[in-house]
Amino acid sequence: MQRHTLHPTTGATPYRRASIHNTSINEKISQSSVFTQWLPRQLLWLVILSTVTVAHAHESQTEHTHSSEMANQANTVAVTASALNTPSDTLRTQHEQSLITPESAPTSLPSTAASGDAIEQFVAGDFGQRQAMLSHWPGSVESLDNLVAFIENDELYQGNGGKTYLLNADDQLFTYPDKKETADWPSDLAPITLTNALRSALIFGRAKVKLESDKPAQRLQAVAILADNIDQVDPAIITAAAATEDNAKVKKALAALQARIDFKNGDLPMQIAALSVLADSDSPQVLVDMQSALANDNVNPTLEAALIDARDSVARRIQISTWTGHIFTGMSTASILLLAALGLAITFGLLGVINMAHGELIMIGAYTTYMVQNLFQAYMPDMAGWYLLAAIPAAFMVSAIIGMVIERIVIRPLYGRELETLLATFGVSLILMQLVRMIFGAQNVEVSNVAWLSGAYQVSSSLVLPYNRIAIIVFTIIIVALLVYLLNKTRFGLFIRAVTQNRQMARAVGIRSARIDMMAFGLGSGLAGMAGCALAQVGNVGPDLGQTYIIDTFLVVVVGGVGQVWGAVLAALGLGISGTVLEIGIGAVLAKIVLLVLVILFIQKRPQGLFALKGRFVE
Repeated sequence: MQRHTLHPTTGATPYRRASIHNTSINEKISQSSVFTQWLPRQLLWLVILSTVTVAHAHESQTEHTHSSEMANQANTVAVTASALNTPSDTLRTQHEQSLITPESAPTSLPSTAASGDAIEQFVAGDFGQRQAMLSHWPGSVESLDNLVAFIENDELYQGNGGKTYLLNADDQLFTYPDKKETADWPSDLAPITLTNALRSALIFGRAKVKLESDKPAQRLQAVAILADNIDQVDPAIITAAAATEDNAKVKKALAALQARIDFKNGDLPMQIAALSVLADSDSPQVLVDMQSALANDNVNPTLEAALIDARDSVARRIQISTWTGHIFTGMSTASILLLAALGLAITFGLLGVINMAHGELIMIGAYTTYMVQNLFQAYMPDMAGWYLLAAIPAAFMVSAIIGMVIERIVIRPLYGRELETLLATFGVSLILMQLVRMIFGAQNVEVSNVAWLSGAYQVSSSLVLPYNRIAIIVFTIIIVALLVYLLNKTRFGLFIRAVTQNRQMARAVGIRSARIDMMAFGLGSGLAGMAGCALAQVGNVGPDLGQTYIIDTFLVVVVGGVGQVWGAVLAALGLGISGTVLEIGIGAVLAKIVLLVLVILFIQKRPQGLFALKGRFVE
């Protein structure tokens, strides 16, 4: 969809190239008519006669040259026909043939972009030059991927006689390739789009470039592109690529693609041999091909038996990959719950306070991440892709400071009165949500994923693991390891454990329990802030963010055991994975109800949780 944006100064639409071009043509036509009426009739006849004479001479010379070329082409065709026994069964376009036999790259590039990179040359070129460039991309694989991303996101524009511009979703115009914002909008600004012919050239052009890459991941992407357009792929492409391939994973993908082609177009022995290869696949498209073949009424009995065995094998592999993905999703959900519950486990276990504002501390961590992102984009745009490394400690510090303030002002006067602390912290949560609405608005804010966490790792055709969720799992493991070390190997952790087990005795030996309470509450609040930073990478950031996770967080703490880190770890894993599995089978609402019922039954049988202390106060 084209985005028609008004010029910020004049208010005129920038897409006027076609109308201006037509106007200039009409003006030229009218001028030529006036000139013809002014020309004397005798002089006009003389011009026409001389033009016809020159054209006739040129035509005679062209016919002589053309006859010679036709004779040479006839000889070439005769030699080629004698070398080939059967003609090709499929039609190949020029860009498809270039995957096997490289042709000369386009020699004529626009003069305005001759010194620019490949994307600038593409923008400045006409239709023929763009098609030739896509078939023989002169730049790197990354530049071609960037071109595809720009066009798909409707960001690539042309103006000022072929210059390249980038227009983002906020209608900010940037020059390319320096990517500097400009307020001087060209009057002929127009989006770069692809016709069907260009898209076809792009598909096989990308496959060609990626097949020639030194990186196995790029070559795997090329095989995937060819697999998505299998009906137009020449088998010679696969044979040539497999002959020079040295990576086992890529070679296996090429063999599977060749088997799919053989199964579609081969005879019975070839189809049966292809099914023996495809039986080891876990591609959903392969399963669709097999089911379509089985739906045919005229299937050979031998082929049908082989098809059934191969189909069952592929379906079983796809099911294993699917459940592996579900378990991974459950683990990532458990990691988020664990990050949110660790701080609550410390504060609840140490102080005995039901902190209803814990969810809002998670929200504050997410909004801190949003603020750090904006600061990097405004003052350090070159480092904007690394804002997350600064957002993690910032979210911890901001949430920890706010948590210590809450402990000093609200919670400390109410120690020992659980109902009053619950109501007070609930009021604090409402205050924090309203403050966020006043400052940032009631709508969600956008926290962009960093480039190095975008994308996913493709384990197989039916199993893809997002990088951001992998990072959350790793981040949670690191935080748990650091927290265990802090509680068990440091002086501060010893004080926390002493106050948790026997506050009176800890005071008697000189531990300042009030200070430990404040610092422990700050630690728990900081952990909640880091949970918000992680949540900002996988979900929406809004004033109600904390309310989404506060109930699940309390469930993790209660099931795991008050003040027990390892109990919280096991409870988060159990609730996260079981919740994900139940949602697949019975839906999100029923899954939540069943999970709550199971938690209630568990607490009735074991009120102290999975792991529990012998007592809060040891007499």
